[in-house]
Amino acid sequence: MCLTSPVVSSLQFEGKTSFGMSVFNLSNAIMGSGILGLAFAMSNTGIILFLILLFFIAILSAYSIHLLLRSAGVVGIRAYEQLGNRAFGPPGKMLAACIITIHNIGAMSSYLFIIKSELPLVIRALLDSDENSGEWFMNGNFLIIIVSAFIILPLALMKQLGYLGYTSGFSLSCMVFFLISVSVSCIFIHFFAKHRTERVLSTALLIIRKQSAECHSPTFAVFGLQTSYTIPILAFAFVCHPEVLPIYTELRDATKKRMQGVANVSILAMFVMYLMTALFGYLTFYGAVESELLHTYSRLGSNDVLILCVRLAVLVAVTLTVPVVLFPIRRALLQILFPDKPFHWARHIAIAFCLIFVVNLLVIFVPSIRDIFGIIGATSAPTLIFILPGVFYVRIVPEDQEPFLSRTKIQAACFAALGFIFMVMSLSFIITDWVTGESRSGGGH
Repeated sequence: MCLTSPVVSSLQFEGKTSFGMSVFNLSNAIMGSGILGLAFAMSNTGIILFLILLFFIAILSAYSIHLLLRSAGVVGIRAYEQLGNRAFGPPGKMLAACIITIHNIGAMSSYLFIIKSELPLVIRALLDSDENSGEWFMNGNFLIIIVSAFIILPLALMKQLGYLGYTSGFSLSCMVFFLISVSVSCIFIHFFAKHRTERVLSTALLIIRKQSAECHSPTFAVFGLQTSYTIPILAFAFVCHPEVLPIYTELRDATKKRMQGVANVSILAMFVMYLMTALFGYLTFYGAVESELLHTYSRLGSNDVLILCVRLAVLVAVTLTVPVVLFPIRRALLQILFPDKPFHWARHIAIAFCLIFVVNLLVIFVPSIRDIFGIIGATSAPTLIFILPGVFYVRIVPEDQEPFLSRTKIQAACFAALGFIFMVMSLSFIITDWVTGESRSGGGH
C-alpha cells in the first residue's frame, strides 16, 4: 500500500472559494445534457414512479459523496487518483485517473455535439433563414472551433476551479430560464385549452396544444421493459464525483461536514430542477415527447421566439459547463504525468489546449464517437458513482476504526455491488439497441 505524496498533504489545503460558489460549481458539474432526456424518461415510468426513482438516486448520490469524503478525510487526501493510489497502489491511481479522463472527455464531447447541432439552427433563426445557405457561420464544425477558442479555452485557463463559480452561476441561471420556459408553455397550453382561447398563444404553442390533445393522458406508474431502460439513465443523473474533491480542496474553511453540505444543497437543487423539467416537459407532450426535449420542440419550427430563447439558454449553459468538466481531467493527467511537480502555467495551459483540441477533433471527424462514449459512459459512470467510492471506503478506512465486517463497510460493499448491477444493465440495454436498431437507452450525462 503506497503512501501519499507530500504534494497532496492535507497541510497544503488552503481553500478560498465560498460555500455559494462551490454549490454553483458542483451543481453545474451535476447538470449534464441528460436533463434533456428526463421528460422522455418520465413518459416511460409514469410520474409517481419517476419521482420515487429520482428521489432514491439522489439519496444514493449523497451517500456516495459521503463515502468519498470519509475516505479522503481518514488519510488526508483530496485527489480521486491519490485515493486509488492509497487503496490499490499505482494501478489504482492509474485506473482512477483513466476513468475520470475518459468519462469527462465523453461529457465534453456530448456538450460540443449539442453546440455543433443547435448553434447553426439558432443562427439560422436569428437570420430568419429557412435553409442552410452553406456559409461558414452555418457550419457546426467551424462554430465549435470558434466557441472553443474564444469562450471555453479562456475559462479553462483559470488557475483555480473556484474562479468559475460566476460562470457556473450564470449557466445555472440559463437552465432555470429553460425550466421556466418549459413550465410556462405547459401551463399556458392547459389553461387556454381549458378556457378554449387561442389568441395569446404563439404558433408553436398552438401546435403543441394540438399534438398534446392527440396523445394519451398522463400516466402515474408504468412497469415494463421501457421502465427498466430508464433506471440506468436516472442512476447516472447526479454524476459529479470527479469534481467533488477538487471543489473540496478549494472550499474556504473546508471540513467534511461543510463539503457534504455543499453536495447536499447541489443535489437538492438539481433534484428540483430535474423533477420540474421532466414533469412540465412530459405534461406538455405526453406520449409524443422524444428522447431529447429540444428535438421535440424542433418539430414546431425553429423561428418561434420562445423556442429560440430556450435553445440559446441551453447552448450557453452547456458551453459554460465544459471548463468545469475539464478541470478534473487536467488534474488527473497532472497526477499521472507530473505527480511531484508544483504548479506551472506552461503545463496548465498546454494540457487545457490539448484536451480541447482532441475533443474538437473527435466531434468533427468521428461522428460515431457519441455511440462509442455511450458504451464508455455506461462503464465509467457507475464506476465513479458507486464502485470506486464503496471500494475505497472498504480499503482505506482502517480496521481499528471500523472492522471489515462492520455495518458501514458492508453497506459500502453492497453499494459497490449495486454499481456493477447498473453497469451490466446499461451495457445490456445499449447492446440490445444496437442489435434491434432502436434507441431507447439514450440520455446520459
